[in-house]
Parts: sequence; structure tokens; C-alpha cells
Amino acid sequence: MLKRSLAWDQGKEIHVHEQLSVLAGVTVYVCNSRSPWQRGSNENTNGLLRQWFPRSTDFYTLDRATIADVQMSLNDRPRHTLGFRTPASVFAAAC
Repeated sequence: MLKRSLAWDQGKEIHVHEQLSVLAGVTVYVCNSRSPWQRGSNENTNGLLRQWFPRSTDFYTLDRATIADVQMSLNDRPRHTLGFRTPASVFAAAC
């Protein structure tokens, strides 16, 4: 199984978190606002994305090739939390 839980940030879509939990079969944790330590992986990924895209980036203007290049770079980057394996290799082993 690839997913065990989901940490959800505050947002208008939060009202469906209980339905998502049942349908997807995952536990959903709702993070407190102004508590970035509760969603560490998300905050780390945001920091990595800032290497390519500044805060002012309009993601609607990006072409698919640019997004795919960044996605490949991130998925092929070893992560400490994965025992220095890449997300791509962990995903491939789980499938």
C-alpha cells in the first residue's frame, strides 16, 4: 500500500476530508493553521520547488514540459526520510 495517511492543510476543500478518508481508505489529519511543523514533508517540498519557481510564479502559465522536468528532478533526488533512496525508486518498489 502506498498511502497510509494524509496531512491536510487549512483550506476551503477541507469540508470533504471525512468523505475522502472513507473513500480512499486513509487517515486524514487536519493541520492547525500557522503550524508548518505539522506538515514537514509538504513544507520541505515547497522549499525544493522554490529552487525552480519563485513565490510570484503563476503555475497556470507553465507548460507541461517544464512541470515534467521539475517533477523528474524531484522524483530522482535522494531523500533523507527515504533512507537516501529516491521517491521514484521507492514508488517503483511498492508497485
